[in-house]
Amino acid sequence: MSALDESPVVMAARLYPEMARKLEIVRRRISKPLTLADKVLLGHLDDPAGQELIPGSSYLKLRPDRVVFQDVLGQTGMLQFMQTLRERVAVPTSIHCDHLIQARVDGASDLRISVLENSEVYDFLRSAAAKYGAGFWEPGAGIIHQVVLEHYAFPGALIIGTDSHTPNAGGLGACAVGVGGADAVETIAGLPWEVLYPKHIAVYLTGALSGWTAPKDVILNVAGQLTVSGATNAIVEYIGPGARTISATGKATITNMGAELGATTSMFPADEHMLTYLDATGRGDLAPLIQQYASMLFEPDAAVEADPERYYDRVIRIDLSALEPHIVGPHSPDRARPLSHLAAELKSAGNTIPETISAALIGSCTNSSYEDMSRAADVAAQARAHGLKAVVPFLVTPGSEQVRATIARDGQLDELEALGGTVLANACGPCIGQWHRDPRATATPNAIVTSYNRNFPRRNDGSPATMNLIASPEIVTALTLAGRLSFNPATDSLIGADGKPFMLTAPKPAPEVPPTRFAPGRTTYVAPPADGRDITLSVDPASERIQLMQPWAAWDGRDFTGMPVVLKTRGKTTTDHISPAGPWLRFRGHLDKFSDNLLNGATNAYTGEIGKTTNGLTGESGLTPAQAARQYRAAGQAWVVIGDSNYGEGSSREHAALSPRLLGGAAVIARSFARIHESNLKKQGLLALTFVDPDDYDRILDDDRIDLIGLDRLAPKEPVECRFNHADGSSETVWLKHSYSDAQLQWFRAGSALNVLHKSAA
Repeated sequence: MSALDESPVVMAARLYPEMARKLEIVRRRISKPLTLADKVLLGHLDDPAGQELIPGSSYLKLRPDRVVFQDVLGQTGMLQFMQTLRERVAVPTSIHCDHLIQARVDGASDLRISVLENSEVYDFLRSAAAKYGAGFWEPGAGIIHQVVLEHYAFPGALIIGTDSHTPNAGGLGACAVGVGGADAVETIAGLPWEVLYPKHIAVYLTGALSGWTAPKDVILNVAGQLTVSGATNAIVEYIGPGARTISATGKATITNMGAELGATTSMFPADEHMLTYLDATGRGDLAPLIQQYASMLFEPDAAVEADPERYYDRVIRIDLSALEPHIVGPHSPDRARPLSHLAAELKSAGNTIPETISAALIGSCTNSSYEDMSRAADVAAQARAHGLKAVVPFLVTPGSEQVRATIARDGQLDELEALGGTVLANACGPCIGQWHRDPRATATPNAIVTSYNRNFPRRNDGSPATMNLIASPEIVTALTLAGRLSFNPATDSLIGADGKPFMLTAPKPAPEVPPTRFAPGRTTYVAPPADGRDITLSVDPASERIQLMQPWAAWDGRDFTGMPVVLKTRGKTTTDHISPAGPWLRFRGHLDKFSDNLLNGATNAYTGEIGKTTNGLTGESGLTPAQAARQYRAAGQAWVVIGDSNYGEGSSREHAALSPRLLGGAAVIARSFARIHESNLKKQGLLALTFVDPDDYDRILDDDRIDLIGLDRLAPKEPVECRFNHADGSSETVWLKHSYSDAQLQWFRAGSALNVLHKSAA
């Protein structure tokens, strides 16, 4: 077996004719021009002749080409796959160790400590990968999305991954979608993957980037326009002549952060920039195949691109030549403005953002390409020429071992270190809260600037006082020299070591790929054996890191009545709020221990407290939601969560559904849901319901008991009766809606989607 399963060219040679065959069937059925997303999605249909095809309504059954797991959801993924009794994964699969490495000192020492601290988890994942036929990327190999871009992605591929930023591979024309662990497990067990047929959004680009403006600014601008929920259940396609001017890794930056729009994924048409990157990463033999099928499979039909408003549900037009550098945040990636506007905002009445920067961080899966690091190094070299260094802590995260080794060879890393940068491990690190930061830095409100993708409160260092503002790597590097958010390198001066003012010049256009091939660095990939059936997976019953999982109980056929509200959340409730990471990451493989963090970051709508609630049965207050939930479960009482708008946005974190299921939850009722979280709740047998009238959210009182009536009649598109029983003996009836298909209702009745799989295999 080769190091990368089936080679990309072999996979593409098999895939492309099959996609073309399926699209020929689809075209006969719908008789209209196709968008790029439709070509790739519908080219992967399990049943192109019989599949219902209504965007925003039909659930598509698709056959992905690859499944990728990061090491956190890889644990529960493999634990659930063990329950399927399958001997081997049914599609190419890989596991990537990137989430558990904490940033403490520097890359080398942090990696050594991580390997020691997490040896039990890594050993389990390595053995599971070998037993079931998955590739295994060792700690230090890099962040899953960068490794996928370097080795697995190519135009037309359908990739699903257990991380919300899986769409990074859209930079190479793949349709790459973040999913929950249950989706991934079903797929590697051989079942089709099911997803709501996305609607269509186009971002039509003209002109070309120049000066300080970078690909990052495209997605920061789009986030400001679409908001964190504006692309929910839609695929965003970047088309137009401007799309063909951006490098493949620049495209990946844009598609990666498309997750912050709520999008199913984001994609670019295939072009010469993608071929350049594929060649530089050892996949140049794909070029003839891609060119052969380009117009048929990897770009919108000509009529679509010529008149996008006719074929897309929404079109945004951006002139790249006029686009300014942007900065977003804090606390939400859609709080966007041009950098040139920030100084005035900082001086405005009511501003709460500190002007002084406490730390600056570049890299991550979103912005650690050769091009990114070259432009940041250009700024660093200008500073060195004037005798300046960073005036704030400056942390650099290479996205992969390949990137690290290459920029070490070619000199960019030297420039960044000379500026005062600390090079961290090739891992997620501070971007996901794995940052052992000095608590003195977070004791008071403080601002950090990053080139990351997500900036919710507590996201990076666990502190609600930290405010993360996101910009391009070159802007972040420039800000490290001034130490203040009001600095604009396009207009403002710095003082050199000689006491004279000078201005930075915009970074020179950087090479998309190194002049010579990427340096591979140290070997970090472990291929599975041809037959791993004799490998034994053992889990210590006393382990604090890994716990075997058991199937959930099936629904008993009765209505849920008298349910207390474990928490009614107010405002933004991301999966980081529902299921915090940071120090809890070490318990991700042990669901019972991990579940003690349930809703720890959510705001109680009645009291304004964070992560505190009252037991509705006993009146005991000051409890964590997990404590209250465990008390309800011990009393045999199901309970409910009430959520606000876009409940569960952010990470694909499956534990935000697993934990409520473990602790006895029956339903989550919200004003609206983010796509991945809604799917995760369904997969685990919980009811995901929304108010027909969103204002009914306000009618639920803190001591109400909730009934869900007529569940034996639950059917697609039919409302659900919900009764609020008030403490004074009165009650109100409201109606709830849902998005369950017939097949998904079977998940609820069986107790989970995995239970349905068990039954079908019996």
